[in-house]
Amino acid sequence: MKGIGIVRKVDHLGRIVLPKEIRDLLNINPHDGMEIFVDNDTIVLQKYNPSCVLCGNMYQLFYFRDKIICEECVTETAKYVALQAKS
Repeated sequence: MKGIGIVRKVDHLGRIVLPKEIRDLLNINPHDGMEIFVDNDTIVLQKYNPSCVLCGNMYQLFYFRDKIICEECVTETAKYVALQAKS
């Protein structure tokens, strides 16, 4: 991990502000989701990039019963179900 020499204080609600330079560098925009990980005593923030729960694809995504699935997996699943129905 690389230190960049910027220190921010935690406010009374537990929030910190990510410096604009870091947000610009990592293409983090207002309302983007951030994942939070803990590794021993280290907190890691990562920009959330949703992906298909079946194949990991990050394009043409849909929510289905609170899960994210891509268009390709929807198509493949429909074909599989159709084949099973014929059997």
